[in-house]
Amino acid sequence: MKIGVIFFSKTDVTGALATSLINGLSAFGQATIIKHQIKGGEIVEGRFTNLEIIKKLSSCDAIIFGTPTYMGGVSAQFKAFADATSELWCEQEWSGKLAAGFTSGSAMNGDQTGTLQYLVTLSNQHGMLWVGLDSAQGYKDHGINRMGCQLGVIAHSPDGNVNKTDLETAYYLGNRVFEQVLRMNPKSNKSSQQDVASCVSA
Repeated sequence: MKIGVIFFSKTDVTGALATSLINGLSAFGQATIIKHQIKGGEIVEGRFTNLEIIKKLSSCDAIIFGTPTYMGGVSAQFKAFADATSELWCEQEWSGKLAAGFTSGSAMNGDQTGTLQYLVTLSNQHGMLWVGLDSAQGYKDHGINRMGCQLGVIAHSPDGNVNKTDLETAYYLGNRVFEQVLRMNPKSNKSSQQDVASCVSA
């Protein structure tokens, strides 16, 4: 089982979410995690040039995308990566893989859902299957998702610090993606599924 996490982070708020999410993915020690933080040096004349990481992501069962919200959408650095995956789109090489996403913003409502909606669109362009949060705020919210968005993880950070509940939401999404990969993986065993289910419902 391989799960990729690719993200851009400038102030490390999104990076902290990525770390918490990966901890959620790794809670059972059964997945190989391919983590990559997009760097400015990988972008030449507006084009993302690290084709090696794109090749590695192509071997994953699930890919989780992360980016801060800038001007109501993904960062330019993340968009450069997304555009570079267009060659895979032609052959639908990521079709059937699971996808999920996370973002952060300095405003309580800075159109962060617009960023997640773009990530959903990107995933659907590739024929991927989106995994959101099964957390209804105020009802079955598992003590997470304080921003009330079920598309993915949204963190509100006006001062560069990450709210504990937002980190817990990222951890939970990691658990949830892991659980869904297990369900889709014919090699998974029942005991592993039960362990994940107990953690996710805790």
